[in-house]
Amino acid sequence: MWNNNPQAMLNALLQPWHDAVQDPLKAQQAVLHRLLAIYAQTGYGQQHGAAHVGSVEDYRRAFPVATYEDYKPLIERVMAGEVGLLLHEEPIGWAITRGTTKGESKFIPMTPTDLRMRVSAGRAMMNYVATSGRFDLFQGVNLNLNFPSVVGKVRVGEREVEYGYSSGIYTKYVSAQTPIRSVPAQEEIDALGGGKTARDWEARFELAYQKCKEENVTLVGGVVMTALRFGRYLRRRHGVYPKQLWQTQVMTLGSAPGINTRYAPALQALYGRVAIREIYGTTEGMFGQQRDEQRAWVPNYDLFFFEVQTRSGLKMLHEMRRGELGSLVVSTPVLPRYKIGDLILALRPPYFRCIGRDHWWTPLSYAWDEFRTLNLGRL
Repeated sequence: MWNNNPQAMLNALLQPWHDAVQDPLKAQQAVLHRLLAIYAQTGYGQQHGAAHVGSVEDYRRAFPVATYEDYKPLIERVMAGEVGLLLHEEPIGWAITRGTTKGESKFIPMTPTDLRMRVSAGRAMMNYVATSGRFDLFQGVNLNLNFPSVVGKVRVGEREVEYGYSSGIYTKYVSAQTPIRSVPAQEEIDALGGGKTARDWEARFELAYQKCKEENVTLVGGVVMTALRFGRYLRRRHGVYPKQLWQTQVMTLGSAPGINTRYAPALQALYGRVAIREIYGTTEGMFGQQRDEQRAWVPNYDLFFFEVQTRSGLKMLHEMRRGELGSLVVSTPVLPRYKIGDLILALRPPYFRCIGRDHWWTPLSYAWDEFRTLNLGRL
């Protein structure tokens, strides 16, 4: 299907995103109604009267803003077998965060609906191809540096639950639906185990090198710090830079603020004159991605429901003024009105940046980075 008319396929996949960006109010209302239909099938949603909610105002009155600590007791009950408490379908996997909440990893269930939505992470790459005409990207492979989809097991009640990282789970289940092959296969990464030591990562990097050294790597996707570590590993272990092995076209990277400013020089020193496209994704979902040369991401208004807590009160994400900061509250198929703990900066519509975690010092740190990199608020 992709080989017959790739431009038409790209347009069909990208158009819902572009339409939503053009009219975010309409898109967000449609998303809310879709999510409410899901919530009405869960115990938590029924407790809060999801079936009787008809507007954004009703939604805010019926469902409280909740943090992970608020949801944690419910999530533990779901892990113990009460699936219908938060989910309208069986989980396909359990994802853990790379960061921590009060010293502990967060456990987030991933459902089939959720996984289908995570295909949106490919929009950055697809829009790059659609606008540049570089369809030869699909003739290469994606360098798979993702984390393992299975790290271990945890016992909850009478059940043992496998868990892993969301990027690995996503790649394992959804990569077949994308037009570019990922190498190494996620199953090969998983076979090395879920260890997190330097030796464990060197084993994964060596696997990636051996599997890809004769391949045409046109895309690198994943966590920015892992991409940097892999490039440095190749130089240290094999005496070669990635740019000497491959003519990579684009890198779609996430999991850290400042990818286009703070990390771009190091990435291009390792990988060459590559286009960098930022992904704003977390364990809970893929919320936005870079659309063009403007160095910020554009929300997936057609997939998730976005609110922000600002100094002037609670508002929709698309209602933020340029230069305004807010703490993101996102509604996903699993978590209604989830305060994710990230600070979002509104730039010229429809562009945003996540500048870091919701701490008082984060704006100061961001301002210093902007000054140090001479970016000074430029897109």
